[in-house]
Amino acid sequence: MKTKLLLSILFILPFLFLSAQESNQKSVAVTVYNNNLGVVKDLRTIDIASGISTIKLTDVAQYIDPTSVHIGIDGEVLEQNYQYDLVSINKILKKYLDKNIELINEKGELLEGTLLTANSNQIVLKKKDGGLLMLPNTNKYQISVEELPEGLITKPTLVWMVSSPKSGEQDVEVSYQTSGMNWHAEYVVVLNEDDDKLDLNSWVSVDNNSGTTFKNAKLKLIAGDVNLVKPQYNQRLYKGEVMMAMDAAPSPQFEEKSFFEYHIYNLQRSTTLRNNETKQISLFDAKDVTANKKYYYKGGNYYGNNSSGKVSVIIEFENNKANNLDVPMPKGKVRVYKSDGDALEFIGEDMIDHTSKKEKIKLKIGDAFDITVKDVQTEHNKISKRAYEQVFEITIKNKKDENIVVDVERSLGLNWKILNSSLDFEKLNVQNILFKVPVKADGKTVLKYSVRYSN
Repeated sequence: MKTKLLLSILFILPFLFLSAQESNQKSVAVTVYNNNLGVVKDLRTIDIASGISTIKLTDVAQYIDPTSVHIGIDGEVLEQNYQYDLVSINKILKKYLDKNIELINEKGELLEGTLLTANSNQIVLKKKDGGLLMLPNTNKYQISVEELPEGLITKPTLVWMVSSPKSGEQDVEVSYQTSGMNWHAEYVVVLNEDDDKLDLNSWVSVDNNSGTTFKNAKLKLIAGDVNLVKPQYNQRLYKGEVMMAMDAAPSPQFEEKSFFEYHIYNLQRSTTLRNNETKQISLFDAKDVTANKKYYYKGGNYYGNNSSGKVSVIIEFENNKANNLDVPMPKGKVRVYKSDGDALEFIGEDMIDHTSKKEKIKLKIGDAFDITVKDVQTEHNKISKRAYEQVFEITIKNKKDENIVVDVERSLGLNWKILNSSLDFEKLNVQNILFKVPVKADGKTVLKYSVRYSN
Protein backbone atom coordinates (compact mmCIF):
# COMPACT_ATOMS: atom_id res chain seq x y z
CA MET A 1 0.00 0.00 0.00
CA LYS A 2 1.05 3.62 -0.45
CA THR A 3 1.17 4.26 3.26
CA LYS A 4 3.40 1.26 3.90
CA LEU A 5 5.67 2.27 1.03
CA LEU A 6 6.03 5.78 2.31
CA LEU A 7 6.75 4.63 5.84
CA SER A 8 9.31 2.09 4.74
CA ILE A 9 11.13 4.62 2.57
CA LEU A 10 11.16 7.37 5.17
CA PHE A 11 12.45 4.91 7.76
CA ILE A 12 15.78 4.56 5.94
CA LEU A 13 16.24 8.24 5.09
CA PRO A 14 17.88 9.39 8.35
CA PHE A 15 20.75 6.97 7.70
CA LEU A 16 21.38 8.61 4.31
CA PHE A 17 22.17 11.99 5.90
CA LEU A 18 24.55 11.02 8.69
CA SER A 19 27.33 12.88 6.92
CA ALA A 20 25.50 16.22 7.24
CA GLN A 21 26.79 18.40 10.06
CA GLU A 22 24.54 18.57 13.10
CA SER A 23 23.10 21.92 14.14
CA ASN A 24 21.51 22.87 17.43
CA GLN A 25 18.87 25.58 17.25
CA LYS A 26 19.37 28.11 20.04
CA SER A 27 16.51 30.46 19.16
CA VAL A 28 14.13 31.43 16.38
CA ALA A 29 12.24 34.67 15.81
CA VAL A 30 9.46 35.14 13.27
CA THR A 31 8.06 38.46 12.05
CA VAL A 32 4.79 38.14 10.14
CA TYR A 33 3.37 40.77 7.78
CA ASN A 34 -0.15 41.36 6.42
CA ASN A 35 0.74 40.41 2.85
CA ASN A 36 1.81 36.76 2.59
CA LEU A 37 5.26 37.39 4.03
CA GLY A 38 7.26 36.15 6.99
CA VAL A 39 10.83 36.99 8.01
CA VAL A 40 12.67 34.29 9.98
CA LYS A 41 15.75 34.82 12.18
CA ASP A 42 17.24 31.42 13.07
CA LEU A 43 20.23 31.13 15.45
CA ARG A 44 22.01 27.76 15.49
CA THR A 45 25.18 26.31 16.94
CA ILE A 46 27.15 24.41 14.26
CA ASP A 47 30.46 22.56 14.46
CA ILE A 48 32.47 23.89 11.51
CA ALA A 49 35.81 22.56 10.28
CA SER A 50 38.63 24.89 9.33
CA GLY A 51 39.21 25.52 5.67
CA ILE A 52 36.52 24.78 3.09
CA SER A 53 33.58 22.64 4.21
CA THR A 54 29.86 22.17 3.66
CA ILE A 55 27.07 23.20 6.07
CA LYS A 56 23.51 21.89 5.74
CA LEU A 57 20.56 23.60 7.42
CA THR A 58 17.30 21.65 7.43
CA ASP A 59 13.83 22.61 8.75
CA VAL A 60 13.78 25.88 6.81
CA ALA A 61 10.48 27.07 5.35
CA GLN A 62 9.49 25.22 2.20
CA TYR A 63 8.47 28.49 0.51
CA ILE A 64 11.64 30.37 1.38
CA ASP A 65 12.94 33.03 -1.00
CA PRO A 66 16.53 31.79 -1.44
CA THR A 67 17.65 35.19 -2.71
CA SER A 68 16.76 36.76 0.64
CA VAL A 69 19.01 34.53 2.78
CA HIS A 70 21.63 36.20 4.98
CA ILE A 71 24.10 34.15 7.03
CA GLY A 72 26.25 35.50 9.84
CA ILE A 73 29.33 33.33 10.21
CA ASP A 74 32.97 33.62 11.32
CA GLY A 75 34.34 33.01 7.86
CA GLU A 76 33.25 33.39 4.26
CA VAL A 77 30.30 31.89 2.38
CA LEU A 78 31.54 30.77 -1.02
CA GLU A 79 28.37 29.20 -2.40
CA GLN A 80 24.73 28.63 -1.42
CA ASN A 81 22.29 26.01 -2.71
CA TYR A 82 18.63 25.58 -1.84
CA GLN A 83 17.57 21.94 -2.18
CA TYR A 84 13.80 21.41 -2.33
CA ASP A 85 13.22 18.29 -4.42
CA LEU A 86 11.28 16.47 -1.69
CA VAL A 87 10.55 12.77 -1.53
CA SER A 88 7.24 11.51 -2.95
CA ILE A 89 6.13 8.20 -4.45
CA ASN A 90 5.66 9.73 -7.91
CA LYS A 91 9.14 11.29 -7.90
CA ILE A 92 10.75 8.02 -6.79
CA LEU A 93 8.96 6.06 -9.50
CA LYS A 94 10.00 8.57 -12.19
CA LYS A 95 13.61 8.05 -11.10
CA TYR A 96 13.10 4.27 -11.51
CA LEU A 97 11.89 4.33 -15.13
CA ASP A 98 13.65 1.55 -17.06
CA LYS A 99 14.79 0.03 -13.76
CA ASN A 100 13.62 -2.98 -11.80
CA ILE A 101 10.93 -2.63 -9.08
CA GLU A 102 8.84 -5.05 -7.02
CA LEU A 103 5.13 -4.98 -6.14
CA ILE A 104 3.51 -7.05 -3.39
CA ASN A 105 -0.27 -7.49 -3.29
CA GLU A 106 -2.51 -8.09 -0.26
CA LYS A 107 -1.99 -11.86 -0.57
CA GLY A 108 1.77 -11.48 -0.35
CA GLU A 109 2.31 -12.36 -4.01
CA LEU A 110 5.39 -10.80 -5.60
CA LEU A 111 5.29 -9.04 -8.97
CA GLU A 112 8.61 -7.99 -10.49
CA GLY A 113 9.62 -6.21 -13.68
CA THR A 114 11.12 -3.17 -15.39
CA LEU A 115 9.11 -0.01 -14.86
CA LEU A 116 8.04 1.41 -18.23
CA THR A 117 5.57 4.08 -17.07
CA ALA A 118 4.07 5.40 -13.85
CA ASN A 119 1.14 7.75 -14.26
CA SER A 120 -0.92 8.56 -11.15
CA ASN A 121 -1.97 5.12 -9.79
CA GLN A 122 -1.30 3.33 -13.07
CA ILE A 123 1.87 1.29 -13.67
CA VAL A 124 3.16 -0.67 -16.65
CA LEU A 125 5.91 -3.30 -16.07
CA LYS A 126 7.94 -5.28 -18.56
CA LYS A 127 8.17 -8.85 -17.24
CA LYS A 128 11.28 -11.03 -17.49
CA ASP A 129 9.64 -13.11 -20.24
CA GLY A 130 9.15 -9.95 -22.33
CA GLY A 131 5.43 -9.58 -21.67
CA LEU A 132 3.73 -6.51 -20.23
CA LEU A 133 1.95 -6.25 -16.88
CA MET A 134 -0.49 -3.32 -16.74
CA LEU A 135 -1.92 -2.28 -13.39
CA PRO A 136 -4.75 0.30 -13.72
CA ASN A 137 -4.82 0.82 -9.94
CA THR A 138 -1.96 0.26 -7.50
CA ASN A 139 -3.81 1.15 -4.30
CA LYS A 140 -3.74 -2.46 -3.12
CA TYR A 141 -0.03 -2.92 -3.76
CA GLN A 142 3.10 -2.22 -1.75
CA ILE A 143 5.93 -0.99 -3.97
CA SER A 144 9.53 -1.84 -3.18
CA VAL A 145 12.67 -0.25 -4.66
CA GLU A 146 16.34 -0.84 -3.96
CA GLU A 147 17.35 2.58 -2.65
CA LEU A 148 16.44 6.25 -2.52
CA PRO A 149 17.32 7.93 -5.83
CA GLU A 150 20.05 10.55 -5.71
CA GLY A 151 18.86 14.16 -5.37
CA LEU A 152 15.66 13.55 -3.37
CA ILE A 153 15.48 14.83 0.21
CA THR A 154 12.98 14.70 3.07
CA LYS A 155 13.09 18.38 4.10
CA PRO A 156 13.90 21.65 2.35
CA THR A 157 17.60 22.24 2.98
CA LEU A 158 19.98 25.18 2.66
CA VAL A 159 23.50 24.06 1.77
CA TRP A 160 26.52 26.35 2.04
CA MET A 161 30.11 25.94 0.97
CA VAL A 162 32.05 27.96 3.57
CA SER A 163 35.61 28.85 4.33
CA SER A 164 36.39 29.07 8.06
CA PRO A 165 39.66 30.25 9.65
CA LYS A 166 39.32 27.79 12.53
CA SER A 167 37.59 24.60 13.66
CA GLY A 168 34.97 24.34 16.38
CA GLU A 169 31.43 25.24 17.33
CA GLN A 170 30.15 28.69 16.52
CA ASP A 171 26.79 30.47 16.55
CA VAL A 172 25.49 30.93 13.01
CA GLU A 173 22.61 33.35 12.45
CA VAL A 174 20.47 32.77 9.35
CA SER A 175 17.69 35.09 8.27
CA TYR A 176 15.38 34.78 5.27
CA GLN A 177 11.99 35.71 3.85
CA THR A 178 9.25 33.17 3.16
CA SER A 179 5.81 33.27 1.63
CA GLY A 180 2.88 31.32 3.05
CA MET A 181 2.68 33.41 6.24
CA ASN A 182 0.07 36.01 7.04
CA TRP A 183 -1.83 37.58 9.92
CA HIS A 184 -5.06 39.49 10.23
CA ALA A 185 -7.05 41.05 13.02
CA GLU A 186 -10.59 40.16 14.05
CA TYR A 187 -12.77 42.23 16.34
CA VAL A 188 -15.83 41.21 18.32
CA VAL A 189 -18.18 44.03 19.33
CA VAL A 190 -21.11 43.64 21.73
CA LEU A 191 -23.66 46.47 21.71
CA ASN A 192 -25.70 47.33 24.78
CA GLU A 193 -29.50 47.52 24.84
CA ASP A 194 -29.63 51.23 23.93
CA ASP A 195 -26.99 51.01 21.16
CA ASP A 196 -24.93 53.76 22.82
CA LYS A 197 -22.19 51.65 24.47
CA LEU A 198 -20.14 48.72 23.30
CA ASP A 199 -17.49 46.25 24.48
CA LEU A 200 -14.73 45.37 22.03
CA ASN A 201 -12.41 42.34 21.95
CA SER A 202 -9.55 42.19 19.47
CA TRP A 203 -7.82 39.02 18.28
CA VAL A 204 -5.05 38.31 15.79
CA SER A 205 -5.01 35.20 13.61
CA VAL A 206 -1.57 34.08 12.44
CA ASP A 207 -1.56 31.71 9.43
CA ASN A 208 1.49 29.50 8.92
CA ASN A 209 1.49 27.68 5.58
CA SER A 210 5.23 28.10 5.03
CA GLY A 211 6.00 24.38 5.03
CA THR A 212 7.70 24.16 8.43
CA THR A 213 7.01 24.51 12.16
CA PHE A 214 8.68 27.19 14.28
CA LYS A 215 9.00 25.95 17.86
CA ASN A 216 9.13 28.34 20.83
CA ALA A 217 9.47 31.29 18.49
CA LYS A 218 9.65 34.95 19.38
CA LEU A 219 6.70 36.37 17.44
CA LYS A 220 6.30 39.89 16.04
CA LEU A 221 3.52 41.23 13.83
CA ILE A 222 3.91 44.21 11.50
CA ALA A 223 0.77 46.26 10.76
CA GLY A 224 1.00 48.45 7.68
CA ASP A 225 1.18 48.31 3.92
CA VAL A 226 4.76 47.26 3.11
CA ASN A 227 5.75 47.64 -0.54
CA LEU A 228 6.96 44.40 -2.13
CA VAL A 229 8.50 43.91 -5.57
CA LYS A 230 6.61 41.33 -7.61
CA PRO A 231 8.58 38.06 -7.33
CA GLN A 232 10.35 36.71 -10.42
CA TYR A 233 10.09 33.10 -9.22
CA ASN A 234 7.15 30.80 -8.67
CA GLN A 235 5.56 31.54 -5.34
CA ARG A 236 2.58 29.74 -3.88
CA LEU A 237 -0.11 32.02 -2.47
CA TYR A 238 -2.52 31.08 0.25
CA LYS A 239 -6.09 32.15 0.84
CA GLY A 240 -8.74 31.40 3.38
CA GLU A 241 -9.28 32.08 7.02
CA VAL A 242 -10.36 30.16 10.07
CA MET A 243 -13.12 31.83 12.04
CA MET A 244 -13.66 31.02 15.69
CA ALA A 245 -16.32 32.25 18.08
CA MET A 246 -14.85 34.03 21.09
CA ASP A 247 -16.55 34.76 24.38
CA ALA A 248 -14.37 36.76 26.76
CA ALA A 249 -10.82 37.78 25.86
CA PRO A 250 -7.92 37.52 28.32
CA SER A 251 -5.53 40.36 29.08
CA PRO A 252 -3.55 41.79 26.13
CA GLN A 253 -0.42 39.79 25.36
CA PHE A 254 1.19 42.08 22.76
CA GLU A 255 3.32 45.15 23.32
CA GLU A 256 2.64 47.72 20.61
CA LYS A 257 5.00 50.43 19.39
CA SER A 258 5.60 52.60 16.32
CA PHE A 259 8.19 51.24 13.91
CA PHE A 260 9.30 53.23 10.85
CA GLU A 261 5.96 54.10 9.13
CA TYR A 262 4.21 51.03 10.56
CA HIS A 263 3.19 49.57 13.91
CA ILE A 264 4.81 46.51 15.42
CA TYR A 265 3.18 44.12 17.89
CA ASN A 266 5.59 42.07 20.01
CA LEU A 267 4.21 38.97 21.74
CA GLN A 268 5.47 38.96 25.34
CA ARG A 269 6.11 35.22 25.40
CA SER A 270 7.34 32.47 23.10
CA THR A 271 4.87 30.50 21.01
CA THR A 272 4.96 27.60 18.56
CA LEU A 273 3.73 28.25 15.02
CA ARG A 274 2.91 24.84 13.57
CA ASN A 275 2.80 24.30 9.84
CA ASN A 276 -0.71 24.43 8.31
CA GLU A 277 -2.13 25.99 11.46
CA THR A 278 -4.01 29.19 12.29
CA LYS A 279 -3.18 30.47 15.77
CA GLN A 280 -5.39 33.07 17.45
CA ILE A 281 -4.05 35.32 20.22
CA SER A 282 -5.72 38.11 22.17
CA LEU A 283 -4.57 41.58 21.06
CA PHE A 284 -6.51 43.98 23.32
CA ASP A 285 -9.98 44.66 24.68
CA ALA A 286 -11.98 47.75 25.64
CA LYS A 287 -15.07 48.21 27.82
CA ASP A 288 -17.84 50.83 27.88
CA VAL A 289 -16.90 52.48 24.61
CA THR A 290 -19.35 55.25 23.74
CA ALA A 291 -21.01 54.57 20.40
CA ASN A 292 -23.49 56.28 18.13
CA LYS A 293 -26.01 54.54 15.87
CA LYS A 294 -26.79 56.43 12.68
CA TYR A 295 -28.96 55.93 9.60
CA TYR A 296 -27.33 56.75 6.29
CA TYR A 297 -28.53 57.00 2.69
CA LYS A 298 -26.43 58.03 -0.28
CA GLY A 299 -27.90 59.02 -3.64
CA GLY A 300 -26.87 60.88 -6.76
CA ASN A 301 -28.22 62.34 -9.97
CA TYR A 302 -30.51 59.96 -11.83
CA TYR A 303 -31.36 61.95 -15.00
CA GLY A 304 -35.03 61.09 -14.98
CA ASN A 305 -34.75 57.64 -13.37
CA ASN A 306 -36.45 56.99 -10.04
CA SER A 307 -35.04 54.67 -7.41
CA SER A 308 -36.01 52.98 -4.16
CA GLY A 309 -32.94 52.85 -1.95
CA LYS A 310 -31.87 51.17 1.25
CA VAL A 311 -30.94 53.01 4.44
CA SER A 312 -27.72 51.73 5.98
CA VAL A 313 -27.32 51.26 9.74
CA ILE A 314 -23.99 52.67 10.93
CA ILE A 315 -22.28 52.22 14.30
CA GLU A 316 -19.48 54.73 14.90
CA PHE A 317 -17.14 55.43 17.80
CA GLU A 318 -14.01 57.44 18.53
CA ASN A 319 -10.65 55.73 19.00
CA ASN A 320 -9.31 57.91 21.83
CA LYS A 321 -8.45 57.79 25.55
CA ALA A 322 -11.67 59.47 26.62
CA ASN A 323 -13.49 56.57 25.00
CA ASN A 324 -11.36 53.84 26.66
CA LEU A 325 -9.45 53.10 23.43
CA ASP A 326 -6.61 55.19 21.91
CA VAL A 327 -4.81 52.22 20.31
CA PRO A 328 -3.67 51.61 16.71
CA MET A 329 -6.18 49.18 15.22
CA PRO A 330 -4.86 46.88 12.44
CA LYS A 331 -7.12 46.25 9.49
CA GLY A 332 -9.53 43.36 9.91
CA LYS A 333 -13.10 42.17 10.17
CA VAL A 334 -15.41 43.48 12.90
CA ARG A 335 -18.33 41.27 13.94
CA VAL A 336 -21.12 42.90 15.92
CA TYR A 337 -23.43 41.16 18.40
CA LYS A 338 -26.33 42.25 20.57
CA SER A 339 -28.46 40.46 23.15
CA ASP A 340 -32.12 39.85 22.36
CA GLY A 341 -32.77 39.30 26.07
CA ASP A 342 -31.94 35.60 25.97
CA ALA A 343 -28.58 35.36 24.21
CA LEU A 344 -26.14 37.27 22.03
CA GLU A 345 -27.18 37.36 18.39
CA PHE A 346 -25.08 38.31 15.37
CA ILE A 347 -26.34 41.55 13.76
CA GLY A 348 -23.70 42.33 11.11
CA GLU A 349 -20.05 42.80 10.24
CA ASP A 350 -17.75 45.16 8.38
CA MET A 351 -14.07 45.58 7.48
CA ILE A 352 -11.86 48.35 8.81
CA ASP A 353 -8.56 49.53 7.36
CA HIS A 354 -5.47 50.27 9.48
CA THR A 355 -6.75 52.96 11.85
CA SER A 356 -4.51 55.15 13.97
CA LYS A 357 -5.31 56.71 17.32
CA LYS A 358 -7.85 59.52 17.61
CA GLU A 359 -9.64 58.46 14.42
CA LYS A 360 -13.33 57.65 14.06
CA ILE A 361 -14.42 54.08 13.29
CA LYS A 362 -17.53 53.65 11.14
CA LEU A 363 -19.11 50.23 10.76
CA LYS A 364 -21.90 49.42 8.34
CA ILE A 365 -23.95 46.80 10.18
CA GLY A 366 -26.69 46.25 7.60
CA ASP A 367 -29.78 47.88 6.06
CA ALA A 368 -32.73 49.10 8.11
CA PHE A 369 -35.85 46.94 7.72
CA ASP A 370 -38.45 49.57 8.71
CA ILE A 371 -37.04 52.59 6.88
CA THR A 372 -37.66 53.06 3.16
CA VAL A 373 -36.56 55.68 0.62
CA LYS A 374 -38.13 56.77 -2.65
CA ASP A 375 -35.70 58.92 -4.63
CA VAL A 376 -37.19 60.82 -7.57
CA GLN A 377 -35.88 63.42 -10.01
CA THR A 378 -38.99 65.48 -10.77
CA GLU A 379 -37.62 68.09 -13.19
CA HIS A 380 -34.82 68.69 -15.65
CA ASN A 381 -34.92 72.12 -17.28
CA LYS A 382 -32.47 73.60 -19.75
CA ILE A 383 -31.98 77.28 -18.84
CA SER A 384 -29.44 78.20 -21.51
CA LYS A 385 -26.73 76.64 -23.63
CA ARG A 386 -24.45 76.62 -20.60
CA ALA A 387 -26.88 75.97 -17.73
CA TYR A 388 -29.65 73.64 -16.62
CA GLU A 389 -31.63 72.98 -13.45
CA GLN A 390 -32.78 69.76 -11.76
CA VAL A 391 -35.30 69.19 -8.99
CA PHE A 392 -35.19 66.18 -6.64
CA GLU A 393 -37.70 64.77 -4.18
CA ILE A 394 -36.64 62.20 -1.57
CA THR A 395 -39.37 60.60 0.54
CA ILE A 396 -38.27 58.74 3.67
CA LYS A 397 -40.82 56.60 5.54
CA ASN A 398 -40.21 55.46 9.11
CA LYS A 399 -42.26 52.49 10.36
CA LYS A 400 -40.37 52.31 13.65
CA ASP A 401 -41.97 53.37 16.92
CA GLU A 402 -39.28 55.99 17.58
CA ASN A 403 -38.17 59.23 15.96
CA ILE A 404 -35.07 58.99 13.78
CA VAL A 405 -32.66 61.14 11.77
CA VAL A 406 -31.35 59.92 8.42
CA ASP A 407 -28.10 61.32 6.99
CA VAL A 408 -28.70 61.82 3.26
CA GLU A 409 -25.56 62.38 1.22
CA ARG A 410 -25.76 63.60 -2.37
CA SER A 411 -23.03 63.49 -5.00
CA LEU A 412 -23.62 66.53 -7.22
CA GLY A 413 -20.52 66.58 -9.38
CA LEU A 414 -18.96 69.94 -10.36
CA ASN A 415 -20.18 73.48 -11.08
CA TRP A 416 -23.35 73.25 -9.03
CA LYS A 417 -25.39 75.63 -6.90
CA ILE A 418 -28.32 74.75 -4.63
CA LEU A 419 -31.16 77.15 -5.51
CA ASN A 420 -33.56 76.13 -2.77
CA SER A 421 -34.03 73.29 -0.29
CA SER A 422 -36.69 72.23 2.20
CA LEU A 423 -33.89 71.40 4.73
CA ASP A 424 -30.49 72.87 5.51
CA PHE A 425 -27.45 71.09 4.16
CA GLU A 426 -23.73 70.82 4.90
CA LYS A 427 -21.13 71.06 2.14
CA LEU A 428 -18.76 68.13 2.66
CA ASN A 429 -16.43 68.86 -0.27
CA VAL A 430 -16.49 70.22 -3.80
CA GLN A 431 -18.88 67.48 -4.97
CA ASN A 432 -20.89 66.23 -1.98
CA ILE A 433 -23.47 67.67 0.40
CA LEU A 434 -25.22 66.22 3.46
CA PHE A 435 -28.79 66.62 4.69
CA LYS A 436 -29.89 65.54 8.16
CA VAL A 437 -33.47 64.46 7.65
CA PRO A 438 -35.66 64.01 10.78
CA VAL A 439 -38.50 61.49 10.49
CA LYS A 440 -41.08 60.98 13.21
CA ALA A 441 -42.19 57.57 14.45
CA ASP A 442 -44.57 55.91 11.98
CA GLY A 443 -44.28 58.97 9.76
CA LYS A 444 -42.56 60.30 6.67
CA THR A 445 -40.50 63.31 5.59
CA VAL A 446 -40.15 64.66 2.06
CA LEU A 447 -36.86 66.35 1.22
CA LYS A 448 -37.00 68.66 -1.82
CA TYR A 449 -34.16 70.61 -3.37
CA SER A 450 -33.24 72.12 -6.71
CA VAL A 451 -29.76 72.51 -8.15
CA ARG A 452 -28.37 74.55 -11.05
CA TYR A 453 -25.41 73.41 -13.14
CA SER A 454 -23.37 75.72 -15.36
CA ASN A 455 -20.52 75.05 -17.76
